[in-house]
Amino acid sequence: MANDHILTFTCPDKPGIVHAVTGVLAAHGVNVLDLQQFSDRTSERFFMRVHFGPTETESAAFLTADFDALAAEFHMVDYAIRPVARRTRTLILVSKIGHCLADLLFRVRSGQLRVEVPLVVSNHADLADLVRGYGVEFVHLPVTKDTKAAQEQRVLELIREHDIELVVLARYMQILSPALCAAMSGRIINIHHSFLPSFKGAKPYHQAFERGVKIIGATAHFVTADLDEGPIIEQRIARVDHSMGPKELVDEGTNVESQVLAAAVKWYSENRVFINGAKTVVF
Repeated sequence: MANDHILTFTCPDKPGIVHAVTGVLAAHGVNVLDLQQFSDRTSERFFMRVHFGPTETESAAFLTADFDALAAEFHMVDYAIRPVARRTRTLILVSKIGHCLADLLFRVRSGQLRVEVPLVVSNHADLADLVRGYGVEFVHLPVTKDTKAAQEQRVLELIREHDIELVVLARYMQILSPALCAAMSGRIINIHHSFLPSFKGAKPYHQAFERGVKIIGATAHFVTADLDEGPIIEQRIARVDHSMGPKELVDEGTNVESQVLAAAVKWYSENRVFINGAKTVVF
């Protein structure tokens, strides 16, 4: 993947977009390795991801002028060209429950995720040893009702100081303010069980056990000011049965949560996720 790049963009749908994009690449002698596109007939928007390369240099700056012209012609609102090898700088927020955090850190170390985690922030100190064991900085930022605004301001400062591109809520049990959601719009991913709205509040798996559910699952989505209602990136399920008690349901649920969150982070870091109104397009 040396000197490979990813082009992504969205724009109003019209004929000729694919021809124009691939024409620029062909004119510069660049090979298209993988191309995915989608025309949404409801929103009348076009989405495209192109993996191309290799280029003669690590930079694809020689394409900028031509693609700037195409962006103006086709009204591309968010066109970007990124090196495949570049790792997404990611901040993880967590509270006391560590299964998603541990899974992400392991996947990063083992090379399964194309992200870089310079630090983990928590409102509790419980997971400090786990984080530091991976050689990652752990920042303890306690939060109360009276200090929430100041704590979130410090989180934003850390995001700027460390050039953070993505924030992952790995079972972070705090509701983010509308201000923080707006500041990182489209760049915060959350995970939660998929029992909502049926089983709200504490111990949802125990509530599910009492009702005899047969399917449990998890949802990864972008965070918005509307709690747990942001555009969905991924959902998965696991079947359970009458022989499983609350602990077995929790164990199965944590497995699904970890898998779903890791998938969402992976796809985001590979520039596969596009927001399409209240939904997503995932290539």
